[in-house]
Formats: sequence, C-alpha cells, structure tokens
Amino acid sequence: MRTLIVDDEPLARARLKRLLAEHPDFEWVGEAADAAEALQKVTQLDPDLVMLDIEMPGGDGLSLAETLNQRQIPPAIILVTAHPEHALDAYRVGPSDYLLKPVDPKRFKAALERLGTHTRAHLEKNDELNPWVSYQLGHCLRRIRFEQIQYFMAEDKIVKMVFDGGEAIIEQSLKQLESTYPHLLLRIHRHTLVNRARITSIQQQPDQTHLLQLSRSDALLRISRRNYAAVKEHLAAKHAP
Repeated sequence: MRTLIVDDEPLARARLKRLLAEHPDFEWVGEAADAAEALQKVTQLDPDLVMLDIEMPGGDGLSLAETLNQRQIPPAIILVTAHPEHALDAYRVGPSDYLLKPVDPKRFKAALERLGTHTRAHLEKNDELNPWVSYQLGHCLRRIRFEQIQYFMAEDKIVKMVFDGGEAIIEQSLKQLESTYPHLLLRIHRHTLVNRARITSIQQQPDQTHLLQLSRSDALLRISRRNYAAVKEHLAAKHAP
C-alpha cells in the first residue's frame, strides 16, 4: 500500500518511516508537516494509506481525516497521537486504527495487519465506487480495478483504455462508458473520458488551450472549450475544505 506520513515533528515522521520500512507490502511515497501540505500531497500522490498525527499547526488531523473521507476513493487512515484523550473524538472519523506515541513496533505491525480486512480503506469491497473493468488482451480476458484506470480515448473508431502500467483496446464506446460509470468518469473532450479521482490540475498553455494533469501519470490531456467549465467545477469541489 502506498503510504503518506503526516506529522509536524520530523523525528516522529522519521520513526514511522523506519517502522514502515520493515513491512515490504507498504511503500512510503511521501510526508507532510501540516494539514494543508498533507491535502496537497494526497491529491498529488493518491496514497492508499495516510498515517496522520492529530495535533498539528494550521489544522487538526481529525478535520483533515473528515475531508479525506469525502474523496471519491478515500485512503485508509491510521491516526497517531501522544494524547490518549483524543481517542473518543478520533473514532468519529472512522480510522482504520489509532496509535499512541511513542509507537510500539508490535502495535504498529498489528495496525497494518488490520488493514487487510479493510483493503484500501474499505474501498475494494465497494464495487460501486471501485468496480472491476474487464478487457481482452490477446486470447486472455483480464480485469483491473477502476482506480487503476487513467483515461479512455477514442482514436480512429476504436477506444483505448490507459491504465497504470499499460493500455488496451476495449469494445465499449465512450458514450457507453459514460452511461455505465457516470459518477466515476468525466468528459474533458469529445474524444476523452478521464477517471474523476485521478484529476489533479489544469495547465494553461501560451495559445490559451488547457491541458489536464492526472495523478501518477505523465499524460497531459487536451480539454475542450466546451468541457472546460465542468472540469474546473470538478476541481473546485475536489479542493473545497
């Protein structure tokens, strides 16, 4: 699981990073020192797990956890604190676990093992938000979770699905995909549908055209004038406090 560590104390972040390194199924992808930086990193890095301190300058961890829970595909959250009196308030945001500082390695291991029952922040069990998508590769039928999909693009009477680590030709038209996954896909051009959860930013070009950046992708996708307002509105809602 891709893990982001959030704590205003550098030594606390370093300790969590060392503990995480002992578990090969978990990958450290970044860290943040306050709530604002954490929200930015979550948008950029799209982590599976956030290890989150409760008391931080510029916004407490519980409020940030509530914001993260509103994302289309929320990360799992493990709250970390030196103050046991926060326990009751902490569980109202539905964390996967709650750790007290200094974090005990055995308790840390147990918290990570519990995530196996939640599977990416209780998401993969929810087929409505993260369905399987099937595609043909040669003579083999394969499938991936929706969260791995970056975008669909129509080219020369075919539809290409681009996902993390590859691409494939699929049989459905863009119109059929848009109808099947209306809450998961956003049209940015008459030739392009993108995964709403992967949208991170808009880049304006010198010629006044706009390109869309997706998380964990090098692609820059053209936004049509007709669809620009909808993309901008989606980003504004995504970054709203």
